[in-house]
Amino acid sequence: MAGSVPRNRDVDESADRCAGGRLARLFYSFMYRHGRPRWDSSDAHPGIKELLADRQPGRALDLGCGTGSDAIFMAEHGWEVVGVDFAPEAIEAAKRRAAEAGCSARFVVGDVTRLHEAGIEAPFDLILDTGCYHSVPVARRRAYAAEVAAVAGPQADFYLAGFTDAPAIWHVLGASGVDGGDVRRHFGTLFDVVGQGAAGESGRMSSFVRYHLVRAGQVGD
Repeated sequence: MAGSVPRNRDVDESADRCAGGRLARLFYSFMYRHGRPRWDSSDAHPGIKELLADRQPGRALDLGCGTGSDAIFMAEHGWEVVGVDFAPEAIEAAKRRAAEAGCSARFVVGDVTRLHEAGIEAPFDLILDTGCYHSVPVARRRAYAAEVAAVAGPQADFYLAGFTDAPAIWHVLGASGVDGGDVRRHFGTLFDVVGQGAAGESGRMSSFVRYHLVRAGQVGD
């Protein structure tokens, strides 16, 4: 069962207290505090509508939700949604937007590599990460994978999208983008990759790729 997946004890638990962890929090808090970051949008990502098409609403988790555009869109279409972001400024903005929209999306300040500490309760039928994992420090990616597996329902769909190459600032923060090898290395024992496709490009940055994962062993069941 999803809730019984053991968390990886080999991960260096001090990793998020290193320079990358501290700098990341300062960087994202600063960006949200001083206007709208260029990656943030008042509209849901274009791919969200496609992902929700012909899918019965259930429980959804939005990892790195920012100011809540995707989560609010899902809630307005019948989903019970929880959004998580470690930038308090982003979560406060998301809560305000949800209240103004009159929707039921719930937003929580939390570290996506420590979901259990944020009180995130399993199971979820749909898990989305649109531009969060690719900036997670490499030292925390196994912890991220274990935490996602712990809250994913047995038939859950997990969609992870990110840039294949990291801009220079991410290297300072300990991140390196995401590619197929990274996904299989960190998620391979917990999830199966059942789909992969380009989700767009952004300026000089490399392709934005979306991976579709399901719990390991579910393919063909």
